[in-house]
Amino acid sequence: MQRLKASGTSIIRSIAVPRLKRKAVNSLTAVQDTFYSTKDVFERHRVVFTVGTSIASVATAWFGYTLRHYHDVQVDKRLESIEEAMRKKHQLEHSEVAKAVNVGKISTPACFATAGTSLIIGYCLGWRGGKRYANKQFRREQMKLLGEAKPRWQLLTRVITNDGFILSMQRIPSGGRTSSANGPPVLLQHGLLMDAATWLLLPPESSLAFVLADKGFDVWLANTRGTKFSQGHTSLGPDDPGFWDWSWDELVAFDLPATLQYVHNRTGQNMHYVGHSLGTLIALAAFSKHQLLDMLISAALISPIAHLGDVTSPIARNAADNFLGEVLFWLGVKEFDPRGKAAVQLLVEVCAKPGVDCINLLTSFTGQNCCLNPSVSQNFLIHEPQPTATKNMIHLSQMIRSGTIAMYDYVDVIENIKHYGQSTPPTYNMTSIPNDFPLFLSYGGADALSDVNDVQLLLDNFKDHDGDKLVVQFREDYAHADFVMGENAKQVVYDPLIAFFMLQ
Repeated sequence: MQRLKASGTSIIRSIAVPRLKRKAVNSLTAVQDTFYSTKDVFERHRVVFTVGTSIASVATAWFGYTLRHYHDVQVDKRLESIEEAMRKKHQLEHSEVAKAVNVGKISTPACFATAGTSLIIGYCLGWRGGKRYANKQFRREQMKLLGEAKPRWQLLTRVITNDGFILSMQRIPSGGRTSSANGPPVLLQHGLLMDAATWLLLPPESSLAFVLADKGFDVWLANTRGTKFSQGHTSLGPDDPGFWDWSWDELVAFDLPATLQYVHNRTGQNMHYVGHSLGTLIALAAFSKHQLLDMLISAALISPIAHLGDVTSPIARNAADNFLGEVLFWLGVKEFDPRGKAAVQLLVEVCAKPGVDCINLLTSFTGQNCCLNPSVSQNFLIHEPQPTATKNMIHLSQMIRSGTIAMYDYVDVIENIKHYGQSTPPTYNMTSIPNDFPLFLSYGGADALSDVNDVQLLLDNFKDHDGDKLVVQFREDYAHADFVMGENAKQVVYDPLIAFFMLQ
């Protein structure tokens, strides 16, 4: 019996101790996140917080002393009535009444206590108001670019592809916020299950779209077909199965050429290109066919996707190995929508609860991101993820299983011959990308989608690339989402990227 008790105690300890350690680590992380988030908000709006806390402190102190003065007046009136009554009844003088009542004077500690309390309350009110102002300003900047508020610049430009899709683009002209320079255009292309909000999730002074505009670039934000702002078609609607009959092959053939050509026509200039995740794959595929290069100055590819055979994301790997995309397609689900309204609302509410770390929800898909701020993650959940075609998910799953960069495989030989004139899908040859085309590649050691081994296979294709035309940046602690949502992404990735653009 004693041995059983001892064994039970050891088991409880073996379970409880790791849990306590884990809770302690999570608590420390939460405290650190809160500190850095608060510090960042204060530094961005320091004048508002200073003025707000000062005004609130003075107002609170004035209210406190007014209340106390009113109380003292009422007490004096009451004492006067008591004194009058006692004088008439007991013939007592004023000095005797005062001695009997012993009202006394306000002590110095009481004054300091009142002043200190007023200062603390006022500071809290001012901080609360300042934080509300900061969040309101940040939200206003996002709403402008997302088309939900009247902006100072042109938004939601319509571009029609050759296969009838109507795409929306947002624009921030050079000098959109602070700069007055007239730099070249830059097209920002988001990744899978995302839209242009990718480039707006961070605060304005850290978001790549605003940073580029502040540096004098003419910034254009693309929205892939099927996403929130690009669900138009000249003859089809989102409820039509034919609307979702595409994979990233069509993005290479139609969407990317249409957006690049539109920007080129509007500005009359060649442009830089920035792609993240799937936005890098469609660019590389086009470059491998020597397409669009005559409209580009250079390209920056962050979290580059090409080879996918070594993907370590448990969600992506299991979905591909178990043909989940194919199952959905066979069941007639042509639109792949990862955000059901009820599920997302529940997720947002859960994430808002104290002590809930929503960053970990991304980990199993993107890898262990190092540098995400909880508030940015909540903004991500508000705007993302976005729909795509189930056929597109199948295409990516085929790449994960095969490890090749090929066009969509219809599996049926007759269908492949019908579409490609051969029994197997053609491949995209990365070695055919011109060696003198300027490329900037940035990838992370913790990325579960753009795995280090897969990126190395891509880099092997660039072994003959001109040395002064290829810049490769590796960040050991970065995962897939850090490149667009990391709180230090500006310093780590964007500043070197912009420096690369400046040299071209």
